[in-house]
Amino acid sequence: MPSLKRILLVEDSENDVTLILAAFAEAHLADKVVVASDGQEALDYLYRNGPHAGRPADNPSVVLLDLKLPRVDGLQVLSRMKSDPDLRLVPVVMFTSSREEVDLVRSYGLGANAYVIKPVSFQELESALEGLRVFWTEVNEPPPGRAPIAEGEA
Repeated sequence: MPSLKRILLVEDSENDVTLILAAFAEAHLADKVVVASDGQEALDYLYRNGPHAGRPADNPSVVLLDLKLPRVDGLQVLSRMKSDPDLRLVPVVMFTSSREEVDLVRSYGLGANAYVIKPVSFQELESALEGLRVFWTEVNEPPPGRAPIAEGEA
């Protein structure tokens, strides 16, 4: 099986990061999650700039991207990714609390692969992340040459 690639979680709320990582820990994927606390840090990770200059050249298997971020917002990150030939095939799941139709339409218009509204309770969050995990690891067929996120390899 191809080597396991990481999940990039782009989230500025420390509480949400803690809850999301706890939910991923239940699926034994928490150690495969890289956290960027704002859009610029996400771009630095993706383009291997600054503190990420030495990371391997592979892309994450999936990006969980919040909309409302400091410095560079989620839509700007999404736009950059989907306009870059090296990043446009990386699946991006908008993982946000925004229920605004304009955000949904703009996200899909810029190439988001999915739009998930963050659940309020931990149990619902755990269920939503498990659903995402199942889809991206068991249901979805990644493009050739892309490593899936494999359960049990974390």
